[in-house]
This record gives sequence, structure tokens and C-alpha cells, in this order.
Amino acid sequence: MAMKIGILTGGGDCPGLNPVIRAVVRKGISEGYEIVGIKNGWKGLIENDTIVLDINNTSGILHKGGTILGTSRTNPYKKEGDLQKLKDNYKKLNLDALIAVGGEDTLGAAAKIIKEGITNVVGVPKTIDNDLSSTDCTFGFDTALNTAMECIDKLHTTAESHHRIMVVEVMGRHAGWIALESGLAGGADVILIPELPIDIDEVCVFLRKRHNRGKMFSIVVVAEGAQFKEGSMVTQEEKLDAFGHVRLGGIGGSLAEEIEKRTGYETRVTVLGHIQRGGTPSAFDRILGTRFGVKAVELVKNKTYGRMAALSGLKIIDVPIEEAVRVLKTVDMELYNTAKVFFG
Repeated sequence: MAMKIGILTGGGDCPGLNPVIRAVVRKGISEGYEIVGIKNGWKGLIENDTIVLDINNTSGILHKGGTILGTSRTNPYKKEGDLQKLKDNYKKLNLDALIAVGGEDTLGAAAKIIKEGITNVVGVPKTIDNDLSSTDCTFGFDTALNTAMECIDKLHTTAESHHRIMVVEVMGRHAGWIALESGLAGGADVILIPELPIDIDEVCVFLRKRHNRGKMFSIVVVAEGAQFKEGSMVTQEEKLDAFGHVRLGGIGGSLAEEIEKRTGYETRVTVLGHIQRGGTPSAFDRILGTRFGVKAVELVKNKTYGRMAALSGLKIIDVPIEEAVRVLKTVDMELYNTAKVFFG
């Protein structure tokens, strides 16, 4: 009887998910395995909503963003009874192993589920925030980074033409990787990240410095999770999702208001939002996702469970899932200090 492997994609979507699915199917079938796609993350395993994946229905998806399996932020530990349904359906489906593709929440749930008795689990790291530990990079980040950079590039011309300050709000709840690297690549004049409280007086000093030397416009990039020194996260609503997260958004507007009030410079804000999640995956993310997918099947083949595929330098390795989600990977301050050379 052929080994049966389930695969699910959970959490926020991002470019590179389909390359992972495609790679798991191709590598799995080459090993003689049957691949079962679980729809909409953990929700699909709770509701027994699945599809058999083969070469035909995963052909032509390498270049597509999003995920053909769908996704959700379902937490199997949130609602009473869901965990038992998940366990029961895992048995009904006769799964020999499960590949969970996701970020801190999806893989955090996977780490718990392993302790609940479903031990044959392998992880694949996915998040545009690039905040998972134990891997040099997560797929999805490179595409999101380039999308943000291109938007910053386009804002330069309007900022210069109208002599304005342009505040660009990008994603990044607890880690400012997108803000830092897109700002550095896009020539931002100030970059603000969740790891460092915003000193609005210092920001205004940088902006006045530019104006005093004849530069009548500036670009300020801020991560959605950044906070003022005296204040809390700016949220769209107080309602929490299944993993206890508030919906962030609005720091860019608050920052723009403060800058204009303190400097008198006309200031506008652009919130990139979900545009960072969409679109065709970059070459880097297509290749990384493909390599992760192949590695995940190899881990299953070798019965190396409880591990996550990871990038270390140029090599794909495996690390404990539990270790990868224990602590978030925050911004490298050495890189931030490099960016800071160009502030003001």
C-alpha cells in the first residue's frame, strides 16, 4: 500500500506556496507516495475537506501567487472539540505523514500537535515577515520585499514633484525585515521598525536636515507594528483573530500627522497592505519553495519527523519545528545601523 502524505497551507497567503505544493507532489509521486491536499489550513483537517493532488492538477502553478489549497487562520486549539476532530480525521484519511506549510502560528500549532500524538509531522517555513528562527530566509519574503521596494521607487517621483514627505506603511507585526530591507533598497530617508520605539523628535531632525540641504522631499518607511516611545500598537480594531492577534494598520497615518504638525512639511501616507502578499513569486521564492518542498518529502521518506526544512547559507537543512517557533527572528541591528547611515 502506497504511503499517504497530507499537505496543508495555513496562515496568511504569500508567493511561493504553489511551488512548494508542486514540489511535494512531484517528489512524492516519484517516490510512489499518494499526496492528499488539505484545504484551508488546519480548518480542512478539522472538517475533513481534502483533494487528491497529482501531476495534472498541480501543473502550471509554479508562477502563481497564493495557494491552490486555500488557507485560513484557523487555530485547532481555539474551539473546544476541534482538536479531537482533527485527530479523528487524520486517522480516517489514513495519513502516514503531514506536511504543514506556514509561519509561527501554523507551525506553532504543528509543534503542539506532535505532542498530542500525531508525531509524523514535517514543517515548511512560510511568511513574508521573515521572522521564523532557524532559517536564514522564509519563502515569500523576497517577493514581498521587491513589491515594497518597487512601490517606494514609484513614490519618489511624486514626493519630489510635490515637495512632500511620503510615509510608506509596510507589513511587519513584530519584526521589521520588510521595512528595513525595502527601505534600504528603495533609498528611504528614515526607516522605522517594531524592534525600536519611534522617537518622533529624532525623525523630525532627520527630515529637517534634508530640507536644510535643499532636499525638499523625503521617504519614510514604517512597519505596521512599530510603536511610538509612549504608546501602543496602532490597530484597525480590537477584535482578536484565532491566534490572539489584533489587526494592525494605521501607524503610517498617525506618523504622518505628527510629522506635518511638528515640521510644517506637507505629508502624505501610503499603506501597501495586502498588495505585499500577492503577485507572481520571484525567481528566488520559486526556487526556495521548490527546494523546501523536495526536502519535506525527503524528511518523510527518512522518517525524520518533527523537523522543519530550513535555509542555511546556500544549503537546505532541517531543524526542530519547536526550535523554529520558540523565538521570533527579529531585525539584525548591524544591518539596521548600515541603513541608518543614509537617514536624513
